[in-house]
Amino acid sequence: MDIEEFSMTLFSLEGKTAVVTGGNTGLGQAFSLALAKAGANLYIPTVTDDGGETGALVGAAGRSATLVDIDITAPGAPKAVVDGCTARYGALDILVNSAGICNLATVDAFGRAEWDPMIAVNLTAAFELSHEASRAMMAQRSGKIINICSLFSFLGGRQSPAYAASKHGLAGFTKAYCDELAEYNIQVNAIAPGYFATAITSATRSAPGASRRVTDHIPAGRWGEAADLMGATVFLASSASDYVNGHVLVVDGGYLVR
Repeated sequence: MDIEEFSMTLFSLEGKTAVVTGGNTGLGQAFSLALAKAGANLYIPTVTDDGGETGALVGAAGRSATLVDIDITAPGAPKAVVDGCTARYGALDILVNSAGICNLATVDAFGRAEWDPMIAVNLTAAFELSHEASRAMMAQRSGKIINICSLFSFLGGRQSPAYAASKHGLAGFTKAYCDELAEYNIQVNAIAPGYFATAITSATRSAPGASRRVTDHIPAGRWGEAADLMGATVFLASSASDYVNGHVLVVDGGYLVR
């Protein structure tokens, strides 16, 4: 593409279809709505009932959202998600591996009962979904896979070694899949959110001392809001990022530099 051909239409997702795991709650909802506002229809595998909120938000953006009650760690579920999306919308153009859990316990108490579910949701399900999605994307010779990493893709994970291990694993998996899928015009990237104001962080944010310790470490001086992730999501899902591959985009207000 010559520079004079650059256009803001490169950021458009008009006519595209996206699967966003856990896309009706927390930051996942922001990823879904960002893609919808850019023009994509949504297929959302979830185990959370949001009372129709996400569907209404996506509908207000003029797009369609299909929410499917499915446990993505169940045998056969990843293939069922990809098959369901292509049956509903005719294609799968974008996969956002957003679903994740985080259990906390001290080292002496953190055993397989805590480890196994987190690895299954955060890492194995993302691999299996990407494996199934990549087959469809290879056939159409285009696609975008976006893994949701974390600051703990770079840092240790106090009281949650499984979370750190899964997020480090996602970063490595992003690079491995990028290397193999680039020849099919499929870009595989990741977003690593910093400290965001969500239900999961409500206890820390409500404790003045704990909240201040977080914000004092962030050059931006505040917790991130879900909307802060929406631009990065659209960029990595769109043709504007066609030469960005294997990258982990940190959205943290500068946390890692301090």
